[in-house]
Amino acid sequence: MTHTVVAVGRDAPFKEIVQTMEQWKVSAMPVLEEEGRVIGVVSEADLLPKEEFRDSDPSLFEQRRRLSDIAKAGAVRAEELMSTPAITVHPSATLAQAARIMAVRHVKRLPVVDDVGMLQGVVSRADLLKVFLRPDEEIEEEVRRTVVSYLFPAFSHAIHVNVHEGVVTLRGHVHDTSLISVAVRLVRAVEGVVDVEPHLTGESAGRDGPESTP
Repeated sequence: MTHTVVAVGRDAPFKEIVQTMEQWKVSAMPVLEEEGRVIGVVSEADLLPKEEFRDSDPSLFEQRRRLSDIAKAGAVRAEELMSTPAITVHPSATLAQAARIMAVRHVKRLPVVDDVGMLQGVVSRADLLKVFLRPDEEIEEEVRRTVVSYLFPAFSHAIHVNVHEGVVTLRGHVHDTSLISVAVRLVRAVEGVVDVEPHLTGESAGRDGPESTP
C-alpha cells in the first residue's frame, strides 16, 4: 500500500476536492473525521452529477430513478458527496483479497484502515500490479522453500524449479501425483507468479504404474 495518502475532511468544499484531485492526479480520496477515521470516499463519479445536471431539468421519472445522483448534483461539501460507508481493507489482508474486493465492488482504490477505522494508507490497482515486478530469482527461492520442500521433503532434490518472466516450471519425480494439484495451487499463491507449468511424474496412491502431468 501507499502510506502517503491524499485525503479531505468532511467539510471540504466541492472546488477544493476537484483541485486536490487534479493536483495529486487521483480519481478518489478518503474522507476523514478530524481524528483521522475514514467515514467515506469521494470519487470523480460522485462529482460528475453536478456537471451532468448543471443545465438540465430532469423529469420526475429520472428524479426518482437517480435520486442519489441528483442529490449529489446539489452538494457542496465532501460529506454530502461521499459514498458511505467506505469500502476499506485491513492492513493484514492479502493482495488477492484486496484485488477481489476491488473487482467485486468496482473500485480502483481502497483505503487501508486499522481496527478502529483509522486511515493507515491506500492500496490501488497499480499497487497490486507491482507484485509482478518481483525478480524471478526471489520467486524461485520462495517456491523451493515454501512449496517443494514442504510438500516433497524426501524428493525435493529431484524436483527442478525454473522461473522465467514470472512463469514457474516444475519438473521431476514425486512420490504421489495427488499432491501435484496441491503444489500448483500453492505456487500460484506465491506473490509475483504469473502462471505455473507442472511437468511432474510419479505414482498415484493405490496404483502401481507411473503417471505424469502434461
